[in-house]
Amino acid sequence: MATLNTDIRYIKGVGEARAKSLAKLGITDLRSLLSYFPRAYDDRRAYKKIADLIPGENACVCAVIAGEPRLSRIRKGLDLVKLRAVDETGALELTYFNQSYLKNTFHTGDAYAFFGRAEGTPSRPQMTNPLFEREGAHQITGRIMPIYPLTAGVSQSMLCKAVEQGLAACVDELPDILPEDVRLAYQLCHTRFAYENIHFPTDDEALSAARRRLAFEELFLLALGLKLLRERRTFVAGKQCKKVDLSPFFTSLPFSLTGAQRRAIGDIARDLTGQRPMNRLVQGDVGSGKTAAAIYMAAKNGLQCALMAPTEILAEQHYRSLAPLLEPLGIPCALLTASTKARERRALNERLRSGELSLVIGTHALLSPDVQYQNLGLVVTDEQHRFGVDQRAALSAKGDDPHLLVMSATPIPRTLALMIYGDLDVSILNELPPGRQKIDTFAVPSSYHERIYAFLRKLVAEGRQAYIVCPMVSENDELPDERKAVTAYAEMLQKEVFPDLRIAPIHGKMKPKEKDAVMRAFAAHEIDVLVSTTVIEVGVDVPNAALMLIENAECFGLSQLHQLRGRVGRGRHKSYCVLVSDNKGEENKQRLKVMSSTSDGFAIAEEDLKLRGPGDFFGSRQHGLPSLRVADLSCDLSLLHETQSAAEQLLAADPALKNHPLLKARVELLFELNADAMN
Repeated sequence: MATLNTDIRYIKGVGEARAKSLAKLGITDLRSLLSYFPRAYDDRRAYKKIADLIPGENACVCAVIAGEPRLSRIRKGLDLVKLRAVDETGALELTYFNQSYLKNTFHTGDAYAFFGRAEGTPSRPQMTNPLFEREGAHQITGRIMPIYPLTAGVSQSMLCKAVEQGLAACVDELPDILPEDVRLAYQLCHTRFAYENIHFPTDDEALSAARRRLAFEELFLLALGLKLLRERRTFVAGKQCKKVDLSPFFTSLPFSLTGAQRRAIGDIARDLTGQRPMNRLVQGDVGSGKTAAAIYMAAKNGLQCALMAPTEILAEQHYRSLAPLLEPLGIPCALLTASTKARERRALNERLRSGELSLVIGTHALLSPDVQYQNLGLVVTDEQHRFGVDQRAALSAKGDDPHLLVMSATPIPRTLALMIYGDLDVSILNELPPGRQKIDTFAVPSSYHERIYAFLRKLVAEGRQAYIVCPMVSENDELPDERKAVTAYAEMLQKEVFPDLRIAPIHGKMKPKEKDAVMRAFAAHEIDVLVSTTVIEVGVDVPNAALMLIENAECFGLSQLHQLRGRVGRGRHKSYCVLVSDNKGEENKQRLKVMSSTSDGFAIAEEDLKLRGPGDFFGSRQHGLPSLRVADLSCDLSLLHETQSAAEQLLAADPALKNHPLLKARVELLFELNADAMN
């Protein structure tokens, strides 16, 4: 009998050659084989009569072979087997390419079930290379069949057979890791039933039950792992700060803080003065007030601070906003990026090592081995979703359990924030920062372009600037022609619409230095109109930009549209967002209506979640979390709430999962955690 760790080579019917092909799909042992779930299903339960076949549709047909098959050799390397099958309603012409052995497989009067795409005409139906089996066999017809993602050397039938053999080989190897009371409380099927029916469902209800069970298990394990990660911080001694009088800091600010900002600063102050390291996400429209307050408190306690931003231009922006606030308060600051000259870098590193420098702001350059701190006590990362967890951890590793503050302007619904950032405490900013303008938003069809261009020209004449965002980069991208390409669109605008304005394109395929140069020129008002892809979604502040024009708005998610809209309205000028779309679908109308009616990023994110589902918010590539195999396909919000609640209740009763060793082992496997660290 096989175990879940059994090498795939030793599963009946696989062997060395097929194991190599399966390895390309990440299938190396029995566990990964059974966890390689179908991407879709073919419902082959219904059989059609030949007269009812519809060209272009897949169908199952039961028919009798009429006449002997004919073998034709067309040319070298191409032969055909043609035959005719009949039922009481008509005849079906069947053609098989390069399968000459089939001439001796089919015999007059034998009954077969065929599955394939109907071709030809209703009066003369045909099928090419249909699957077949003896009538009543129900191996490939008369059932729901899985469809798996494939690679070269792996066919659907091969993968189906391997999974069937794998399930048969591990009769006692699929124990229920969920506690029985959890399984019963949430009405979940047993593990064995779930795995059998996610691969080979007996009916729609069985498939639904299997998906729900496996999605629940995934989200439950994720919630447990993240909560255990958070609890580990309880046992780590942080660099506990003394309370700091913030009145000199508040007096020095050139703006008034909102209530939400003051609450976030209160959260940060409690974290810094607590006994464990701060691990906080501040989410929403973020300005520099909270970051500066955190750095001020840490620096006044003798701790050094590091702020990491995803791009040089954003790092420079942070430096320009923070240094004037902090240096007059006795907190020396410096900027470190890949562009910093060697002599400056050596001097900066020396100041860091000696403890003279309180704050360094930079990009990935902060992770370089030569960058060392005397007493790193606070790590701040901006736009967390641009960094992997590994990078965040690498910067923290340069100190001795430093406090961590994560800033993100990307609104994520609270439930999902708990899942994605489950090891972080969350502060939410749901008020516009001081000085931000409400942005008037309009959704219009492309027939409005003349009016939009006239409005853009009027704004530029008043001294303002504009963004135009397109969904693709070049005409060569394999997308429909009507989607405007950035480079071609910028050229068209320059030649045909605004020959007297300064127009420049920017997109993700440009080198970082080229992008930086364009953004600097735009910030310096050397460019009137910036034609861009979503590369400017998280970008430098340009207070003078007053118009955001988004072409083909149906191509973007709601949260992305909100992020793009947030690029304007950052100065004292009235700002506008125009969403252009000719898509008349109901869902698109609803999305654009939401964008036009609210500027609340969290309300928009919630609506986005309803329309798109949670899958788009997840992904190990973005967040450094274990990837989700089933929950991406089928989980809903109620399941997210249920798994959170179940995880909290279980950990309240068994904080280290000592009474649930199988469950603990799976969580450790999922997160690749050191078992000792979780005891």
